[in-house]
Amino acid sequence: MMNNVIKIEGLDCANCARELEEELSKIEGVKSVTVDFMAQKVYADCGGDALEKIKSACNNFEEVKVVEEYKGAGEKIKITGLCCANCARELEEELNGTEGVTATVDFMNSCVILNAQSPVSREKAVYKITHFEDVKIDEGRPVKKSAVRAHLKEIISIIISAVFFIPALALELTVAGNSVLLTAVTYSLYGVAYLAAGYKVLWLTLKNISKGKIFDENFLMTVASLGAIALGIFAGDGFMEGVAVMLLYQTGELLQGIAVGASRNSITALMDLKSDTATVIVNGETRVIAPEEIKAGDVLLIKAGEKIPVDCVIVKGESSLDMKSLNGEALPRDVKAGDEILSGCINLTGVIEARALREYKHSAVAKILELVENSTAKKSKPEKFISKFAKYYTPAVCLGAIITASIVPTVICAVGGTFAWAVYSEWIYKALGFLVISCPCALVISVPLSYFGGIGRCAKFGILVKGSTCLDELAGAQTVAFDKTGTLTEGKFAVKSFSSERALELASGAEKFSSHPIAEAFAGIAGSEVSGAREIAGRGVKCEYEGKVLLCGNAKFLREEGVEFTEKQSLSTLVYVAHGGEYVGVIEVDDRLKDGAREAVAELKKQGFLYTAMLTGDSSARAEEIANSAGIDLCKAGLLPDEKLQEAQALKAKGKLIYAGDGINDAPVMTAADCAVSMGKVGSDAAIEASDVVLVTDSLALLPKGRKIARATRRIVLQNIIGSLAVKAVIMALDLAIPGFPLIVSVIADVGVMLVAVLNSLRTALVK
Repeated sequence: MMNNVIKIEGLDCANCARELEEELSKIEGVKSVTVDFMAQKVYADCGGDALEKIKSACNNFEEVKVVEEYKGAGEKIKITGLCCANCARELEEELNGTEGVTATVDFMNSCVILNAQSPVSREKAVYKITHFEDVKIDEGRPVKKSAVRAHLKEIISIIISAVFFIPALALELTVAGNSVLLTAVTYSLYGVAYLAAGYKVLWLTLKNISKGKIFDENFLMTVASLGAIALGIFAGDGFMEGVAVMLLYQTGELLQGIAVGASRNSITALMDLKSDTATVIVNGETRVIAPEEIKAGDVLLIKAGEKIPVDCVIVKGESSLDMKSLNGEALPRDVKAGDEILSGCINLTGVIEARALREYKHSAVAKILELVENSTAKKSKPEKFISKFAKYYTPAVCLGAIITASIVPTVICAVGGTFAWAVYSEWIYKALGFLVISCPCALVISVPLSYFGGIGRCAKFGILVKGSTCLDELAGAQTVAFDKTGTLTEGKFAVKSFSSERALELASGAEKFSSHPIAEAFAGIAGSEVSGAREIAGRGVKCEYEGKVLLCGNAKFLREEGVEFTEKQSLSTLVYVAHGGEYVGVIEVDDRLKDGAREAVAELKKQGFLYTAMLTGDSSARAEEIANSAGIDLCKAGLLPDEKLQEAQALKAKGKLIYAGDGINDAPVMTAADCAVSMGKVGSDAAIEASDVVLVTDSLALLPKGRKIARATRRIVLQNIIGSLAVKAVIMALDLAIPGFPLIVSVIADVGVMLVAVLNSLRTALVK
């Protein structure tokens, strides 16, 4: 986790950002560092003197200067009333312009991630949040509303506007021109229709102008609609078009809000995993408490139909569990005493008693909720590009509108040698079309909405993606590497054979102090009482027994310690034992390939992976057997942690790398990988910290499914960006080329492309 965020300025090129990052990474004490060129920030995992060295290096790098420093992940403030993605960008920009404040506005999750250096800075930020358009801070638990209830005011406004607009249009097209009275009635109806649809837009425009903020969508629509009304009245054509512009715009905003709300609600429903209560058994009596009150070791009574409140192990009874909310699988899972069950599942049949393994805050359901809720905080490159693009796009098009409305007709009249109002009227009308089409909503909303949908779709199958950046890396990877134990294989070792009872007893005593999965094979076997145990990574355990050194580990370990022995040939994993420098014996332990692992690897190859590899510290013969069984191309065995890291770096040279491991022992490799995937370790903080993607269950089949969703999401994002820009460019070109090009077509195109982009984004929910 990056525990320091340093804001900088003066970093004017992406390549310079890369060079600065490279320079900072060489500073002693820096565990990891990222220079974000788009956000002009340095994220660093370091402490003490290293932080000051980073700041000094930044200040001495070309024109770069450190502006502010922030610590921690920031305060999350839930908000309501933020109805536009472009407004979210503007609010974020406004907050980041406040002294002592840095903030990220998450439109999809309706929250602000706020870092304030002092209470005064926080107070200023909160003031800006609560005084930004209709935004309010959400103090309580959000109430679920239907689409109609959530947008009731907008629906009523549009209905009222349409009720007055339709008869006004009918009068204008039939008899209004024949009577001054009927014309006045028509104009009055249009006026009411315009105010009913546009009063909120007009009010926000005035409010924002008073703050010196222009170029937002409210200002653009106000100018475009009022301009069309003024031109219509002056030309004697009425102001139907100006009213239609506002009515269509508000209708489009309503439909967009409903679509976005539907997406949010689908994620909310998906994340409805938490149990409201739990029944704990104390001294034979039951007591109902909140899940947050459960302590590790508490015995829980879970009846049929109830959700599992925390991760636990069954101590009595048997049942079937509905796992759909965790892994998307419709088939229930049968469980019995001794089986571990994850929170968020639903007990379908029998009554069971289970012992809590960990507190709620460390349970699977809490980790899932936290990951999904925070998944949009990390912005992908397309999101950052769109935010930057929107910032300059709208002012640039507005400048183009000013040139179109003033300079172009002036030049035309100058060339013609006479002033002609008709020329100015025509080009002002074209400029209004520019203003309408300059709204960046289609771009700003569709990109994060696509990622939000993709992350939510992954979560439905138990694939937890930590952000849109991680989703992009998952989509773009070309090489995949696996750890063996616990990833490709079950990771549940059992003693297969042993050369002597003494070797087994000594090994059992030593392996109790090992964190390696192989040590599980010796659980429950009576072992010798050893002391001073020390685990040596990639080798084994070194301890003392009866005053002599006891070694328990692989063949390489014993050879390095000078023990003479004959290495046994076996496809199983071998644990060698030596006591006092003398060889004692060897134990064979075995593991097996996971069900579905071969199919998962085959599916990944179909998806276009250039290389599949397995990196393991296990013996070559056993590793080769597993690799061949799984259909993996490249097998590197007998690797120490540093050697595994070197092999991963070599694979990265062939293409972006996905590495799937346990998230703990493979942390260095996972950090080096472009996309790190942790297998079935959702209850582990270490696993989540080390990985970009967490698979809730141990099913490797989730990896190709997750990549399929990621690739589909990426395609949808690119479709929305290219499609939106193409439509806007075509409309601008037609507006300039065709005399009298209808303003209403520009409005329909703008609203249409926004709706199409939003609906296209929602297609992520259909990926299977």
